[in-house]
Amino acid sequence: MVTMAVSVSFRTYLLEQMGQIRPITTRPMFGGLCIFVDGRAFALVAEDTLYFKVDDSNRPDFEAAGMGPFLPFGDPAKPMGYYQLPEEVLEDPDRLAVWMAEAIAVAARAKAKAQPKPKPTPKAGGK
Repeated sequence: MVTMAVSVSFRTYLLEQMGQIRPITTRPMFGGLCIFVDGRAFALVAEDTLYFKVDDSNRPDFEAAGMGPFLPFGDPAKPMGYYQLPEEVLEDPDRLAVWMAEAIAVAARAKAKAQPKPKPTPKAGGK
């Protein structure tokens, strides 16, 4: 079983740091914490480590900073689409705002992809 506990002090710190940039909400998930903006999950916290949602657009920034993916089951072959945020980014509100905006955009694209495509409406007159 994977434990992903989040301390009260770290949760409070995250809410202060990110909350000054955008209104965020949180929800406990699997012992960790999921962080949302406008109903989009863009970050998660496990064992007092913050991870932001990534795709091909922002993953290189995390990799360039030496950060790795969230591996809840320890298997590098099965990473989740979240990478650890560099600590120095969390401590710099200007940089944090940029990294947050990118992760939120990734979450928005992922949510849009997951939405079912509307079915074409039949034309009047049958065929």
